[in-house]
Amino acid sequence: MSRSDLERVTTLYLESMNNHDPEALAALYAPECVVESPLFASLHGRAAVEESYRQWFRIFPDVEFRAESVVIDPPAAAVLTRNSATHDGELLGLPPTRRKIEFRTMRVITVADGLIASERRIYDFTGLLVQLGVLRAKPAKP
Repeated sequence: MSRSDLERVTTLYLESMNNHDPEALAALYAPECVVESPLFASLHGRAAVEESYRQWFRIFPDVEFRAESVVIDPPAAAVLTRNSATHDGELLGLPPTRRKIEFRTMRVITVADGLIASERRIYDFTGLLVQLGVLRAKPAKP
């Protein structure tokens, strides 16, 4: 897996995320892929990955992803994004708040034969839950 192959996969990944296209996203994954997600648990195979993206876009239908950092070390890549969205779907039992939020996600992918073989999703849940009003942040001490 070359650096240019990983750059191609990460570019297509981000484009498909911003197009809100679960089918195009699933097509980037190997048929027997494994994804670890704090929101969707362990996912196995393209169909499960596609459904996770469908659910994600129901929760945040207007989500926009902006890459802050992409680190490529073949055969892996880490993609840090800053995301803005409106909370319009149930999230972990929390009904839609309709609040506009901004949060970060990190995805660490391993690519084999041009497809994502594994992925670990990491979300800033604390920041997300503070913005949704579930948690309160303590002010920083001077």
